[in-house]
Amino acid sequence: MYNSHSANDELPSVLVEWIQKGINEQNNKQKGGKPVTKKSDEWLNQAEYDMETANYLFDGGKYFYAVFMSHLSIEKALKGLYNKKFKKNPPKTHNLIFLIELIDLDIPDQLFNVVFILNRVSVPARYPDNLQKMLKEFNKWKTKEILEQSKEVLKWLKEKF
Repeated sequence: MYNSHSANDELPSVLVEWIQKGINEQNNKQKGGKPVTKKSDEWLNQAEYDMETANYLFDGGKYFYAVFMSHLSIEKALKGLYNKKFKKNPPKTHNLIFLIELIDLDIPDQLFNVVFILNRVSVPARYPDNLQKMLKEFNKWKTKEILEQSKEVLKWLKEKF
């Protein structure tokens, strides 16, 4: 028989707090309240963490996952800018170009090209149909270029905060 007390004793306190926060937010939604809006600096912190993760994956030879994490990093930075500009939660989308348009960012062409590439490969990297094809397409050199350019995009976005 499941005993929630003994299960919580085995979980790290940070995980228990995270689960409780999610339950409280869900309860607030059900009562008509608004969930707490993630602050723009938290979005940026997560974007930076995700870019570090992309580097880690690259160093470990997990190239197309490094590209995926680069996309996630830029997505979170854009969502942070959306939050900062509109003071509300960003839309639940992974489309970087859509977010740029919503925020009305005038992004330099060179950086926009990187965003366009990340946007195009997001779904295949997230849900690959053919693992071998993805491994072949995102070799070390191509991934290194995407990763370096993604860092430039993130640097530019950080300046907008």
